[in-house]
Amino acid sequence: MAGAARTIALSGGAEGPRALRPLLETVLDALADGAARRGGPLPAGAPQELAARVADEFATVAGTGGPEPLHRLTALLAHGSADPADPSCAAHLHCPPLALAVAADLAASALNPSQDSWDQAPAATALETLLVRDLAALVGYDPDDAAGVLTSGGSESNLMGLMLARDHVLGGTGGGTRDGSAAGSAAGGGPGRSVERDGLPPGRTPRILASAAAHFSVQRAAALLGLGERAVVPVPVDRGLRMDADALGAALRGCADRGETPVAVVATAGTTDTGAVDPLHRAADLAAAHGAWFHVDAAYGGGALLSDRLAPLLDGTARADSVALDWHKLGWQPAAAGVFLVRRAEAYAPLARRAAYLNPADDEDAGYPSLLGLSLRTTRRPDAFKIAVTLRTLGREGLGRLVDACHGLARHAAATADAHPLLELHAPPVLTTVLFHYRPQHPGLHGPAARDALNAALRRRLLREGRAVVGRTELPGEGPGRVRLKLTLLNPHTTPADVERLLHAVAAAGQAEEAAA
Repeated sequence: MAGAARTIALSGGAEGPRALRPLLETVLDALADGAARRGGPLPAGAPQELAARVADEFATVAGTGGPEPLHRLTALLAHGSADPADPSCAAHLHCPPLALAVAADLAASALNPSQDSWDQAPAATALETLLVRDLAALVGYDPDDAAGVLTSGGSESNLMGLMLARDHVLGGTGGGTRDGSAAGSAAGGGPGRSVERDGLPPGRTPRILASAAAHFSVQRAAALLGLGERAVVPVPVDRGLRMDADALGAALRGCADRGETPVAVVATAGTTDTGAVDPLHRAADLAAAHGAWFHVDAAYGGGALLSDRLAPLLDGTARADSVALDWHKLGWQPAAAGVFLVRRAEAYAPLARRAAYLNPADDEDAGYPSLLGLSLRTTRRPDAFKIAVTLRTLGREGLGRLVDACHGLARHAAATADAHPLLELHAPPVLTTVLFHYRPQHPGLHGPAARDALNAALRRRLLREGRAVVGRTELPGEGPGRVRLKLTLLNPHTTPADVERLLHAVAAAGQAEEAAA
């Protein structure tokens, strides 16, 4: 097939694979070219310099109809990327995906099923249903009672959990009740009262309780749901950013004293900055005692369920009314690979929708299932496929070994930072994240504000030189002295020596900044 013809060929059908093959060769060659030109974890230079290079290349790529733009722009993307597969790229919960999962994702992209109706995704509909059952069992739910869906990530999953919490507590749907009473079909008719549809009941002030270290998507979800960000009550945390259960109890009692309605308790299993796991059983007990929905944000920590060593950290997750998981973190999947699960399928009643062109009742009666009532989205790609391929290939044991490898790297990084004369460890790692900071040697830089500025500047120096991608965060509280550097170790092929080199590079960058100050 000629070059120009290949670029207008389709990826599906009997001829699709033949059209894809040479284009994939072009992409693979360009990825290698771009990575070689980058030569490190990210391109060196200031952001404005990279933006100018991107603009120049984009402007000069000719629309010839041949494969040249594919090669040039792919090489540009690879050159200008922060590559999470590089051992010195360790800032975020941004994993290097398994080649196996990327290959599976290619198949899903080529076929392009959409999960909003069976007749757009016959096999993918069945496969997602089976995967959700397996993941529900992994969490500790009864797969026959649970339900769930693939999401774009933890933010969407948290939004769904809090939406169902709002409707369960304020709307009186009966969904997700602890006695298991039915409340309508997730796929179609008969839901109870929905706050989304009918508005908030008068005279009730809703509250969502989450730790001060919970993900910002909790506040964002409250705003989107019409509750307002101020509906979220931050619960104090300890030094490891773990929710204080006694403070949670006091906050819930305070809600009762003020006549407020606790809609949900959100516990985090794997905070973004330290990987901390909140006291799940205590949080579940308190939520139940005050009639609140219990949601566990395990977007990061859910990967610990794959590890025999770390799974006990998440004991209590099975008591949650809903759970968020992300397999594009400690699951090595290309984004997006989020999962939202509910302990009881009836909880989905407020999401029930009937669209005649997607899930007519007579089709469902005839045995054609629909996932439409399980998701906030309509068009939705089959992200379950790559996860299913990975799990069937490596199994829980194989993925668990990758989790353990990353946990071991974090422990080694913590020990290295703790022993380094120029670095100060914040706390021992829980999962795969390590917080620390550079300790200035010059007496004039010992103050908390100066130390914060120096740590922020050394991180930017590493970025500018293209040497390392190190995270930066701030501990909860007020005033200076809270800036910390962060390694999020999600590459199971990184070696202890790689980690040591990265930390020595951080220290060297700190010394260079001191010299320049």
